[in-house]
Amino acid sequence: MTTPFTVANYFAAHAKVASTMNLDHFQAGIDLIRSKFDAGKKIFTCGNGGSASTASHYITDWNKMINLATGRKFRGISLCDNIGAITAFANDISYDEVFAGQLKSMMDEGDLVIAISGSGNSANVVKAVEYANAHGADTLAVVGYDGGKLLPLAKQHILVPSFDMQMCEDIHLMFGHMVMKTLCNNDIRIVGLD
Repeated sequence: MTTPFTVANYFAAHAKVASTMNLDHFQAGIDLIRSKFDAGKKIFTCGNGGSASTASHYITDWNKMINLATGRKFRGISLCDNIGAITAFANDISYDEVFAGQLKSMMDEGDLVIAISGSGNSANVVKAVEYANAHGADTLAVVGYDGGKLLPLAKQHILVPSFDMQMCEDIHLMFGHMVMKTLCNNDIRIVGLD
């Protein structure tokens, strides 16, 4: 079923999707990231297109804000941010290897790989999770639609059960902010209501 776009309908769709999500999975994802931060492990993110921007946004927020709030190092790395490495793997091997190839040189056992994908079927993100699973890392899929291949592959997942890509991307970005607020001990501030 489709609904015509209006601003009001967009917010209503967000509320409807939010009411169908498993919030325990969101909390479990936050707890997993906190445990890796507390253990001093590296946390990698990856995705394509809008999900690449989200992967980068996560690490920007987490590295900066968590360090400012706690004085501790957040060891976050976005596999989307080194254009030289991405193009080298894509050109010399395959675009499917742009993330797994980077993990081979940086990931250690016990690290965490967060795979972000609207459909859950991006081949390069799937390969990164497969590599991480096979080499002792933990994996968290942040997906939309029906979760695709990543849903059963990742050790933990957060699913936005919507086939509207923009709804999925919006909520995926919100998850990053939830992590940041949790690890920084930030409250939610609503102007005019606090």
